[in-house]
Amino acid sequence: MRTSVEFKPKNLSKFKKQLLLWALQFDEVVWLDSNNYQEAYSRFDAALAVDAFTGIKTDSYNAFEDLKDYQKATKDWIFGYLTYDLKNDLERLTSNNFDGLEFPDLQFFQPKRIVFFKGDTVVFEYLNMVSEDIEADFNSIEAMNSHSYYDNAQSNDIKIKMRIHKDAYFEKVNTMLAHIHRGDIYEANFCQEFYAEDTIINPLKTFNKLNNISQPPFAAFLKLNEFYLLCASPERYIQKQGSKVVSQPIKGTAKRSKNEEKDKALKFELSQNEKERSENIMIVDLVRNDLSHTAKKGSVEVDELCKVYTFKQVHQMISTVTSLLDNDEDYIETIKTTFPMGSMTGAPKLSAMQIIEALEETKRGLYSGAVGYFTPENDFDFNVVIRSILYNEVKKYVSFSVGSAITSKSNPLDEYEECLVKAKAMREALKNHSN
Repeated sequence: MRTSVEFKPKNLSKFKKQLLLWALQFDEVVWLDSNNYQEAYSRFDAALAVDAFTGIKTDSYNAFEDLKDYQKATKDWIFGYLTYDLKNDLERLTSNNFDGLEFPDLQFFQPKRIVFFKGDTVVFEYLNMVSEDIEADFNSIEAMNSHSYYDNAQSNDIKIKMRIHKDAYFEKVNTMLAHIHRGDIYEANFCQEFYAEDTIINPLKTFNKLNNISQPPFAAFLKLNEFYLLCASPERYIQKQGSKVVSQPIKGTAKRSKNEEKDKALKFELSQNEKERSENIMIVDLVRNDLSHTAKKGSVEVDELCKVYTFKQVHQMISTVTSLLDNDEDYIETIKTTFPMGSMTGAPKLSAMQIIEALEETKRGLYSGAVGYFTPENDFDFNVVIRSILYNEVKKYVSFSVGSAITSKSNPLDEYEECLVKAKAMREALKNHSN
């Protein structure tokens, strides 16, 4: 049973910083932040889940069924992640590429403590605790001094390396284009890793820097023992509220300009770009097909097609696809039949994943997977793990990956430069880093 108490902090943004610092005492932390985007589908502005009461950790075999059994057994909020490599549980696929991070394929936990942000109110929901316990935590958080943690640290420059160098990248993209011209696939998302070895970072400080640079609607900070995710994602993978399912794939990226007129022109050019629109529409068709497996007949709709949204670092082309579940018990099946998300694979999905695996040099792991939660009512919401830094504290290994959609109209140099645009925020967050 959960005890719920509401508070109104004196300074909401300061309270967020103090809350995240307080959360670091726990081995299990998930922080989800919409960065105040007024988004019609959101249940809350931000949420923190910490301190596992129960948990599940597993690799690919039978992972989705294990997750369903765990979620039904708890009948409570659970928070966690799905890695891209769960594809191997869904299809006859493998992931044998290099893995410097070694995240388990799936991890979720039932938190003892949850804090929701809704407007100027924070709601504490604690499991098997009384209101006095909650008030003690709130007062402790309000009294924290976070300046020493965020401001006092020594500089530590990080040497970032590329897993695939420029000439090799061009060669691999040309191989993928040959597959497209042969008709093996129409589109594939090809990714490359940037990494640093023997490196120590301050995960929370780095996350705050990354989040301030990007301020995206699906930001996430995750700590599960030695595994960290610092995520500035602009993309929702999938959400269920009641019988309604929402997916919002991104395909199409343009850089920003400090010049207002030029920035408007870049946004307009993206909205009219034939290649970017065709990429987006192909993925929308894939998402529509994926959702149809569990949808009421005729209920799959495209609410927005190729709409351009502006974020601090980039303009993005986003579509919104919705459906109504035919059977409310199919909620895990909805994830299984749409995973991995089409925006990170390509079309046809199976062939694209096979070609991706052959050409990429790094196991994706949590990159291009998803972080989110289930509610006691079997609803859920998950982002797409992109624009993110991953960190294994024990191995001292830091990684971020970026990708772009390769279609018949792709130019390898343009794709390479798009990757560098997407990598900019992560590079900036790790630049002149303080540990």
